[in-house]
Amino acid sequence: MAAKFSQGCAPVMVDHTPAADVAAGQILTIGEAVRIAKQDIAANELGALCAGGAIFKVDKVVGSSTAITDGAIVYADDTNQVATTTASGNKRMGLAVGAAGDNDAFVYVHLGA
Repeated sequence: MAAKFSQGCAPVMVDHTPAADVAAGQILTIGEAVRIAKQDIAANELGALCAGGAIFKVDKVVGSSTAITDGAIVYADDTNQVATTTASGNKRMGLAVGAAGDNDAFVYVHLGA
């Protein structure tokens, strides 16, 4: 799972009908926007994606120089289904809530912030 709802107010949800199955926790980019599925959505079925207003626990790469500082802008690498601070080729996901070290496998992200 790439992302898991953690906390926050009621998230802003938007309708979405995917062409292919979407798994709960999957990170999707739609245009310039990053969305996260809270539940599985079957292909060609109406579902909903979180568009913001909530904090998600999002997978990140572990290793040297992968730390993310508290308050950093976080981008979605939807190909690898991870959060990153690399802007090139990725879309803005939100802001880090708390720091994540090189050896941490996840970071908390305020989606849409």
